[in-house]
Amino acid sequence: MPPGDTAGIASPSHPTPGSPTSESSASPSLTRRQILLAFSGLMLGILLSSLDQTIVATALPTIVSDLGGLDKLAWVTTAYALAMAVSTPVYGKLGDLFGRKYLFQTAIGVFLAGSVLCGLAQSMGTLIAFRAIQGLGAGGLMSNAQAIVGDLVPPAERGRYQGLIGSMIALSTVGGPLLGGLLTEALSWRWIFYVNLPLGAIALVVTSFVLRPPAYRRERRPLDWLGGVLLSCGTAALILFTTWGGTTYAWGSPQILLLVTASAVLLSSFVFVETRAADPLIPLRLLSRNAVVRVACPLTLVAGCLFMGIGTFLPLYEQIVHGKGPTESGLLLAPMMLAMLVSSTVCGRVVSRIGKYKRFPVGGTLLAALGLGLLATLGAGSPYWRLLVALIVLGLGLGTIGPVTTLAVQNSVDHRDLGVATALNAFSRSIGSSFGVALLGAVFTRRLADGLSPSEAQALGGDHTTITRERIDALAPEAHAAVLDSFADALSWVFATAVPLALCGFLLALALRELPLRKGPTPVLPAEPVATAGTGPKHPPAGRRPPATPPPGERGRD
Repeated sequence: MPPGDTAGIASPSHPTPGSPTSESSASPSLTRRQILLAFSGLMLGILLSSLDQTIVATALPTIVSDLGGLDKLAWVTTAYALAMAVSTPVYGKLGDLFGRKYLFQTAIGVFLAGSVLCGLAQSMGTLIAFRAIQGLGAGGLMSNAQAIVGDLVPPAERGRYQGLIGSMIALSTVGGPLLGGLLTEALSWRWIFYVNLPLGAIALVVTSFVLRPPAYRRERRPLDWLGGVLLSCGTAALILFTTWGGTTYAWGSPQILLLVTASAVLLSSFVFVETRAADPLIPLRLLSRNAVVRVACPLTLVAGCLFMGIGTFLPLYEQIVHGKGPTESGLLLAPMMLAMLVSSTVCGRVVSRIGKYKRFPVGGTLLAALGLGLLATLGAGSPYWRLLVALIVLGLGLGTIGPVTTLAVQNSVDHRDLGVATALNAFSRSIGSSFGVALLGAVFTRRLADGLSPSEAQALGGDHTTITRERIDALAPEAHAAVLDSFADALSWVFATAVPLALCGFLLALALRELPLRKGPTPVLPAEPVATAGTGPKHPPAGRRPPATPPPGERGRD
């Protein structure tokens, strides 16, 4: 391994006990039963975070009829996703500095407070603001839960737990819209938020009495507030660009160009600040010198892009082309999600048993490309069994990526970076999800606009982005068939465009470095010397270079 790639990869060495810069990373002496109980509380936190990304989908029409504000409807989901994305890296860093248990519980408290406020909202504006509070809590649930698993379980045994986490995410993606529809019809749309309260309360009780993560003894350094502000603002501009582009505003509009410019300036400034911060929010060495993180995070981004992008347009295929209702079209995702659940669980268990992980995302990305290729061949009259086969193949492929990338990232870093590395991986998934919807949405819009004749577009209201099946059914028979064919063709192009994305993921998976999975507690490296603000990190005197520490499993091979 080249010396430049060993930095940032965990080594078996430990600091001198009792040194002021050391920290304890040994997993607490929990029995398997205690670990499973603690893991159940963490899984509830993950369920809360992922469920509320989708549970509002089927309730939105009812919310609008009750509160009004149709023009602000998109912000109900955007505010949540935006707040969740910008807060995730901050939670990761704070967890590394101060410990993760109480931070995780604080995130649950913020999330539950936001849920209560959302249920009590009396206007669309207040609902959007309270959804942002929910998102701020959700940002600390997913990444902190995965990092706590890293505290409790050695990497060699962690695959099965990461596989279960991936299964929970897949299950909540399907269950969210269905549960939202059932609660809205049986009780009220407000109960899609109140249902979080008992789940969150159970998670708080379980983690309070069972969870005992490692004790932390770290040298306190100034928090990187400037880096946090720059990253949050730059990410917000980037997500708004991907959310509004081609829908709320045209791609070449001044608003979109302003967002692109602001995002580029803010994120570039963030990189500059991180190079000079005493304790950066995201240590750039994780990307510049850790070969695993450098590949795994882009692979996670691609997986998020495919998962959320395809998940957005598959229900549209059923609603428009086959005339299904919202709930029925939501069930369309069930075969794909069940396949993801199976492959994620099996993948995690097999990785824990054999100690190898690279082969799974390599094969998974190829399966995903095959499933997308099969989806691209569907037309308006295609039988359901062809769609079913394509969804199962796609789900089997996507289910192998998430658990492996999280495990690979955690296995490649020392304990002081466990939280920030896990958060960086989760952050990549959030950004990928936004890009996936934006990219595939642009393809769909362009192809549909080209496929509809001027008379057909005018008959549908002139705005192809708001076409419904009811409008199509009101057309004359010839125009009806032509519009359905145009929709099917546009959606086929969406799936075909996703194939190269999956192949990019395949190339990234091939480049993913496979390190031996550690079988003991996460090792700790001595704390880095604190840099004086504005001077950058300290370096050894000229002519003296610190010895390169071999990665796990490579000692003694000489």
